[in-house]
Amino acid sequence: MSLRTALGATIAVLLLAGSIFPSAVRAQPDDSSPPNIVLIMVDDLGYGDLSRYGADVLRTPHIDSLVAAGLRFDRFYANSPVCSPTRAALLTGRYPDRVGVPGVIRTHARNSWGYLRPEAALLPRVMARAGYYTAMVGKWHLGLEPPNTPTARGFDVFKGFLGDMMDDYYTHRRHGINYMRRNDEVIDPEGHATTLFTEWASTYVRDRASSSAPFFLFLSYNAPHSPIQPPDDWLERVRRRAPDLSEERQELVALIEHLDHGVGTVVRALRETGAYENTMIVFTSDNGGALYHGASNGPLRGGKQDMYEGGLRVPTAVTWPGPVEPGTRTRHLGLTMDLYPTLADVADVRLSRRVDGRSLLPVLRGETAPSDEPRTLFWVRREGGPAYMGQAAYAVRRGPWKLLQNRPGEPFRLYHLGRDPREQTDVAEDHPEQVESLSEALRRHVQAAGRVPWQPPR
Repeated sequence: MSLRTALGATIAVLLLAGSIFPSAVRAQPDDSSPPNIVLIMVDDLGYGDLSRYGADVLRTPHIDSLVAAGLRFDRFYANSPVCSPTRAALLTGRYPDRVGVPGVIRTHARNSWGYLRPEAALLPRVMARAGYYTAMVGKWHLGLEPPNTPTARGFDVFKGFLGDMMDDYYTHRRHGINYMRRNDEVIDPEGHATTLFTEWASTYVRDRASSSAPFFLFLSYNAPHSPIQPPDDWLERVRRRAPDLSEERQELVALIEHLDHGVGTVVRALRETGAYENTMIVFTSDNGGALYHGASNGPLRGGKQDMYEGGLRVPTAVTWPGPVEPGTRTRHLGLTMDLYPTLADVADVRLSRRVDGRSLLPVLRGETAPSDEPRTLFWVRREGGPAYMGQAAYAVRRGPWKLLQNRPGEPFRLYHLGRDPREQTDVAEDHPEQVESLSEALRRHVQAAGRVPWQPPR
C-alpha cells in the first residue's frame, strides 16, 4: 500500500467520524497553488426555479450570490433528463450510454437500466493524481454495492446516500432499505437530509482548513427531488409570504429555499476558513425541474424526463476568484460531461483516456473558446414502464438544429432552436437534409454505445 493510500484511508475514517483538523484559518495560498474545488449538484432543479433565473416568489439569495460572483452559463445542458445518466457523464466525462448508464439505476434489478462499467476512470481518481484529497457528500445513485460505491470508485471519503431517491427526507429509506453510509459503514443519522448533507460538507471544509493539500468535494444534494418535503418552519415562512400559491408550489419553493440556505452555509465555511479565495465552486443540476411537482423551467418546453429543453437545460454557474470574472455570462454551449476535462485542466492533469467532454477552462477565463457550432451532441434515456418497455429515447443536436424523439414510438421531430427556442414548430418536412444528417450521426452513436454492456454481470 502506498503512503498516500494509507494516509487517505486513515483520514477517511477520521474525517467523517469527527474533526481531525483544527479550525484555524488556512494560510493564503500563493499564485501557483491549485485551487480547491467544490462541485455542487442539485437534483431536479428547474431552469426557472432560482430568483436569478427569473423566479418571482422564490428567494435563493445564496445561490444567486454564487451566480453573481462568477460566470453564468445560459446554455448549459444535463447529459440526460434523468438522474443516473447525468451523474455517470459528470464523473466519467463520457456520454452515459458509453459507460453503461443509459437509464436510471434502481434497487430492483427488473427496473434498473444501467451498470457503471468497472473500467471507466472516475473523476476522483483523476484529481488524486494531482494531489487532491477527494470527498463526496450526498446522493450517489451509481450503484448500491461494490465495485460501484463512491470509495470503491476512488473517493477518499464518502458520507451520504447510495440510492436513487429517499422515500422520506427524515428516515432516509428507499423501499424500506437504509442506504445511508459513512464510507462502507451503514449509518442511521437523525435529521432532514438537506441539513445533514450541509453539515457534513461544512465539517469537511473546516477539517481540511489546515492542510496544504487541495481538496475536491463533490456535494450532491437530493433536493429538490421528490418527495417534496421541506422542514415545517421553512414551509410556514413561504405560506405566510405567498398565501396565494398552490400548496404544491409552496412546498417546492420551501424545499428549494432550504436547499439554498444549505449552499450558503457551505460557502460560509469556505469563507470562515480562508479557503474561499482559492476555491472554484461549480453549481449545476442533474436535469430539469419536474413539472408534475410544481417546478418551473421558465420559458422552456417540457421538464424532467423530457428531451425538450426544459428537461435538459439547467442553471449552471462557476465561481473562481481571480480567473473567473464576477458577474459575467456566456452563451457557450456546455454539457455536464464537459466538467470532467475542465476540472482535470484546472488541476493540471493530462487525461490518459479518451473523453467525450470538452474543457470549458478557456470559457471560464474569458478567452476565445473553440466554436461549439460543429459539435454534434447526443442525449439518451432508457426506461421501463408502459411508455418505454425497456427502450430508449434520444435527442441529437448540431448548431441550432435539434432532432428528438421524446418517447419511444413517437416520431422524431426537428426544431431550429435559434428561431424556435420553445420548440413549438416541427420543421422536419421542410428540412429533410437536416433530418438525415442528424439521424446518421445518431445511428453511429447508438452503434458505438451498443458495444457497452449496461446490465451487471451474472
